[in-house]
Amino acid sequence: MRALLTALTGLLLTAGLLTTPAYAESNGGVRIMPLGDSITDGFNVPGGYRINLWQRLVQAGHTADFVGSGFNGPASLGDHDHEGHSGWRIDQIDAQIVGWLQAYSPRTILLHIGTNDMGQQYQVSTAPARLSALIDKIRANAPQVELFVAQITPSADPSFNARIQTFNAAIPGIVASKGPLTHLVDQNTGFTTADLADGLHPNQTGYDKMAARWMTALQAHPASLVSTTVNLANGSSNRCMDVNGASQAQGAQIITWDCHTNPNQRWTPTAAGEYRIYNGTRCLDVNGNGAANGTKIQIWPCNGTPAQRFTHNANGSITAAGSGKCLHSTGTGNGALVELRDCNGTTAQRWTAR
Repeated sequence: MRALLTALTGLLLTAGLLTTPAYAESNGGVRIMPLGDSITDGFNVPGGYRINLWQRLVQAGHTADFVGSGFNGPASLGDHDHEGHSGWRIDQIDAQIVGWLQAYSPRTILLHIGTNDMGQQYQVSTAPARLSALIDKIRANAPQVELFVAQITPSADPSFNARIQTFNAAIPGIVASKGPLTHLVDQNTGFTTADLADGLHPNQTGYDKMAARWMTALQAHPASLVSTTVNLANGSSNRCMDVNGASQAQGAQIITWDCHTNPNQRWTPTAAGEYRIYNGTRCLDVNGNGAANGTKIQIWPCNGTPAQRFTHNANGSITAAGSGKCLHSTGTGNGALVELRDCNGTTAQRWTAR
């Protein structure tokens, strides 16, 4: 009983407000967000499954950038960032997820959530519907993200575990309805009480089992381990195409600025010739599909029109489908405007994806 009370104490920690992260490690690799509650944070073993998962990724030759507002774990964990929140339920993750997606622009999400809904007996019968709604919100705000949804780990308490098993039984059907970029991961079958430190949270062996399951799932969907976002560096300034002020408003001006890895410089080229940004919710756009020199280059909700289709040519120029003219940087300093101009072969119109 004491072990179970300790476990529940860990789960029922008061949910804090989202704050600016104290740390933000990045090696430029594929951006992976570990998302969930104390089991993602690593209760009992700071870093939790993330330690062994990181090591597996390195051993397999993958470069990964864990992202999130949390930070913990040992030196053997090469990237300590995560979005695990002790005591949080599905609804609490749902309330913050849009902001996290906008702040960290993950390529891949590892979602393990629902343990606290079951432990607190919080509207247990509707927990699957809350999970479904959370997945829908992630899909709406990050349509290109690879989302891995876990059937959650067990509890040693029979009543608690019965609720977990009922919840888990609903997850495969939910995941199957969410499209080809949403994947099921079994984090329950084969786990025993020997894998639990306190009757609920995994011990090191349990976390290592979780890491192995995540890794197998990631490798089964190799696109999840490949970064699809790029910076577009200008040949005249070596500064990058940037949404001014990190705005997400339609019509926000494109400029050049010192290169960084924040979401307002991370573009996703698509087979349709688009450059998507902010998890695919905005597209690079020629204002009004204009053809005049000096036409503003901006972001706009993606709409599939010629104003949002571009060709990145062998000489580094980027031409607009509607006019055949080139994207041009008006200067070499921070804040130089990007606009449409006649193609002229100069470095001001050369862009390198990196």
